[in-house]
Amino acid sequence: MRARLAGMMAVVGVVSACGTVTAAQQPLEGPGVLTLDKAQPPTPGGEVGGASTEFATAKDLSMWLKLSEKEKDVDRLAKLDADKTAKGALYLEPRTSAWFDGFRGPFVYQDLAGDIVMHARVKVEGKAGGRPTRKFSLGGLMARVPGSYDNPNWVSITTGMTDKAGRVESKYTLDGSSKPKEVAAKSGWVEFVLARVGRVCAALYKEEGGEWKVAARWPTEFPEVLQWGVTAYSDWDSYATLKKDHVKGNAKLIRGRPDLKMTVDYVRFLRPELPDYADPLNTASVSDEVLIKVLTPADA
Repeated sequence: MRARLAGMMAVVGVVSACGTVTAAQQPLEGPGVLTLDKAQPPTPGGEVGGASTEFATAKDLSMWLKLSEKEKDVDRLAKLDADKTAKGALYLEPRTSAWFDGFRGPFVYQDLAGDIVMHARVKVEGKAGGRPTRKFSLGGLMARVPGSYDNPNWVSITTGMTDKAGRVESKYTLDGSSKPKEVAAKSGWVEFVLARVGRVCAALYKEEGGEWKVAARWPTEFPEVLQWGVTAYSDWDSYATLKKDHVKGNAKLIRGRPDLKMTVDYVRFLRPELPDYADPLNTASVSDEVLIKVLTPADA
């Protein structure tokens, strides 16, 4: 992990007869500021590149682990396959489940160490197509602290249905307390990036035909090795009175009406490149535009 100095920038205002107006911002420069021309996209290949998966064959699923099997939990996946239900893609269909506070849902992952960029293209739908109809039916990417059942710690970026249809949700769960943030999003394919760079995790997304946007940046103190992978969950309302008791809610499979299927075109892993002086938690040091260049593949 690398500690980084934050660049200090001042907002310049000009006073006019009508009051104070913020001047047009010039490109940030100075000590501690990473400029766009000096920012480098993440590097493919290497040891983490070997974890990248195109899901071109059923065998591609063999390198991925199921949380329910590795940490002896209830299996909340009704269906999981590669290059079968969806040609050349990973397919997941969750049972009633949730990732919120202490609640646990399905998770398929790989153990990876160090600074990571996880880049994927996913589509989340209701089982019959279109948007999911059950509340908090979401799918996307997650990075989780291994073995954190009793003290949940993870970050995620997902898309689907929250209490509103058509959303992208970024979420940081620290010591069992979830802090979600959501924005409106179109249905269809979406690209996600979930990344860890030093003391910071970040989530980015790009709708089909759109531009990359930064969903969230979080200060984290995660260990060197994290579980990096994909999740899909659905049907929060079926927890009923158990919504206030995650221990009982996690202990058994909840019978409900889940309505979600997720197709994953690929999951690729890269290494981010960031100078020691740049602080990705400080937008004055690393702007959104620069962070996007640092955390998204050059051809994405």
